[in-house]
Parts: sequence; structure tokens; C-alpha cells
Amino acid sequence: MKRRVVITGLGLVSPLGTGVEQSWQALCQGKSGVARITLFDPSPLRTQIGGEAKNFAPEDFMEKKVARRMDRFIQFAMAAAGMATEDARLKADQFPAERVGVMIGTGLAGLTTYEKNHELALKGAFDQISPFFVLGFISNIAATQVAISMHAKGPCGCPVTACAAGVHAIGDSYRFIQRGEADIMIAGASEAPFTPLFCAGMETLRVTTTSYQDPEKAIKPFDKNRCGFANAEGAGRLVLEELETALRRGAKIYADILGYGINHDAYHLSSPSPKGEELPSA
Repeated sequence: MKRRVVITGLGLVSPLGTGVEQSWQALCQGKSGVARITLFDPSPLRTQIGGEAKNFAPEDFMEKKVARRMDRFIQFAMAAAGMATEDARLKADQFPAERVGVMIGTGLAGLTTYEKNHELALKGAFDQISPFFVLGFISNIAATQVAISMHAKGPCGCPVTACAAGVHAIGDSYRFIQRGEADIMIAGASEAPFTPLFCAGMETLRVTTTSYQDPEKAIKPFDKNRCGFANAEGAGRLVLEELETALRRGAKIYADILGYGINHDAYHLSSPSPKGEELPSA
């Protein structure tokens, strides 16, 4: 028998704010999180704006020493997971460790850490490469860090499926619980893509906006005069839980997940099929 799965916790780091409430209030007020890039000098680029999580402070969620060892995408992941588990009133020792899992997707992982150490390698400064280099940029390290912090020994993984990574992480987590392989999953995605190389790469694809005179009004996807999107960073996290488990502990239930499907239109690397055909669920 398939088990019902519900959402009992929310966590968010976004360009609009740190935390679900702060981001939601800014959204309701029509605010934009897009502004000139500050994480590096964007002057050589045509696209000079993006959605940075400007008011994010990692030390609000972890010790400074620990934060320094982590790529920004891992810091986001840890913060969002902490907020989601707190919202769900979930304690690390509340359930058998093997019944709690983590699934955090990403498209680019620790790109900042990779580029920083790659520059050292190009200069021949191999003795300056950080001992945390590999453990700072590989894709699954965010899920691993969250699992360690929650002492979660259940399913742990990382979909690396570009823009769909977060949805796939939630869907995979839903199936783990539905099939009885876990009772609770911490799921979502994390991204910190603001590096010169990535932004230049997106620019050469001609998908990002070159209109930066008024950043807050530059992104208008449903306008006939739209001119591209802007890169952004952040993390979103959900706590997924088996319904009976949630009811027993009196958890707040935000939503009931009714299904999940995954497929591919096999059309193009970056464009959807113009036919928009409906594909059967996997």
C-alpha cells in the first residue's frame, strides 16, 4: 500500500530575503531581488545584474569557522534546511536515524570554490589549493552536510538536473516515503552561481538580459518587450513526512503531495519542444 506524503516544514534563502516570511512579504509588496552584481566586478559583461541573496549571513546559522570551509551553495543549503526543520519542529534525535533522509539537488554545485582553486592551479600554486577544495565543490556535499547535521542515515542523494534539480529532489523524496523507505525527507535545491565564468557563459548563450539601467524592472518574462532573464542564487527546502507520522506528533501540515512524474521531451539541450506535447508520467 502506498503511503500518503505531506509537507510539514519550509525553509528559504532567496534574493528577496532570508526566511520564508521575509521573502513572501517582499514578494507580496512587488519587490524585486534583482540588482547590480556585487560578488565580483561585472563591468566586462553585458549582463551585469542578478538576484543575489544580499542579506544572507552564514554566521546566523553556523559558526564562522565552519562557514569558511563551505562553498556558498552549501551555506545556503544548511541554512534552508535548518529553517525547514525548525519550522517542522523536527529534532535530530526524534526519530530513528535510518528513517530520515536528505535529497538536495543542484545544477552547478560549488562553482565558486572550483574557480578559485582552478586559478591557483593555473598559476602553478598547487601548494595553496585548499584541503576543502574537493569537499567544497562536488554536487552531493550539500546533502551530506545536512545529513550529518541532522544525524540522518536514511536515503541521501543529489539530483543534478539543472533547473529541474529541486523538483526532482522533492519528487524522489516523495517516492522514498511513499514506498516505505523513509518516514521523513529533507528535500530541495541549492545554487550559488555568481562567478565570472558562469555569468559569461550564460551571456554567450544569449539568454540573460543586457538591460541593466533599471535592474528592478529588467526582468519581465510575460511582457512582449522581454529581453532575457537574470541569474540568481539561493536555496529552498521542504520537510516531507509520512502522513501518520506527522499526525502522531501534531505537526503543522502545509500540503498533501498527490503524485510525481518525470520524463523528457527529447527535443533540445535548452529549449522545450514547440509542440508542447503531453508525455506519460514515468
